[in-house]
Amino acid sequence: MTPLLALGGIVQAVGQIADDLITTDKERLDAELELRRLGIEERKIEADLVRGQLDVNRAEAASSSLFVAGWRPAIGWVGAVALGYQFLAYPLLVWAWSLLQARGLVPAGLQPPPMLDTDALWVVLSGMLGIAGLRTAEKVKGVAR
Repeated sequence: MTPLLALGGIVQAVGQIADDLITTDKERLDAELELRRLGIEERKIEADLVRGQLDVNRAEAASSSLFVAGWRPAIGWVGAVALGYQFLAYPLLVWAWSLLQARGLVPAGLQPPPMLDTDALWVVLSGMLGIAGLRTAEKVKGVAR
């Protein structure tokens, strides 16, 4: 369990106990203040995790090794090829397959190659495009690589 998830569970548990035990308005306000403090701490931990990941990303991008700095572009190219297959090649392939089956060049029972699992493809590509969008924003602001 990550520290962030553990802290979130603690905040929720403390809130539930506080609701059960607190009787006066002052106690209720003090408990609310403490829960807000815990929420701020949770956000600080989350921000530190994001900063740490950004530092790792910067170090990877600065590397001269293709295996360190090249994995994101490789995933991008795989995603581009997958999109090209799914939305350009596959429809043409199915059309050509039907035509070749009608002419007897492909056996009638033989199925065309499968479609890709677009749900998984969109998850990967949307993450990559989100990162690319951030880099575009950096380029517009003039941030050096």
